[in-house]
Amino acid sequence: MSAIKKDKINGDALGTGRRKSSIARVRVRPGSGKITVNRKPLEVYFFNEQDRAAVLSTLQAVEHSEKVDVLVRVNGGGMTGQSGAVKMGLARALVSFSEILHDPLREGGFLTRDSRMKERKKYGLRGARRGVQFSKR
Repeated sequence: MSAIKKDKINGDALGTGRRKSSIARVRVRPGSGKITVNRKPLEVYFFNEQDRAAVLSTLQAVEHSEKVDVLVRVNGGGMTGQSGAVKMGLARALVSFSEILHDPLREGGFLTRDSRMKERKKYGLRGARRGVQFSKR
């Protein structure tokens, strides 16, 4: 079970999400449903519908879309990796916000870390696995 993290100053629930090379730090506080990502509204930062849906699916799974305000700081990776990181960080922050949300978020797969990362390039190869083309002569 994940540790409950709260801000010592104002009591915001905190959560950290990671996906590929992206890291998202998420704060959840009681509010009206405003979501801010890197000081921009969600619709402006995640212009792709698929990325917005990934973030909002976490709130819709526990019916908290209109009950909390979400502040996100995310960096690293691309848009899809960032939206996945926000999705996981938001789920962790919601568990810190209210412990009874743990079971529905766990069953929905929102608390599971997607561990797929880019594989490193190995010496003697052109990429992570691709070798140089064999030439008989």
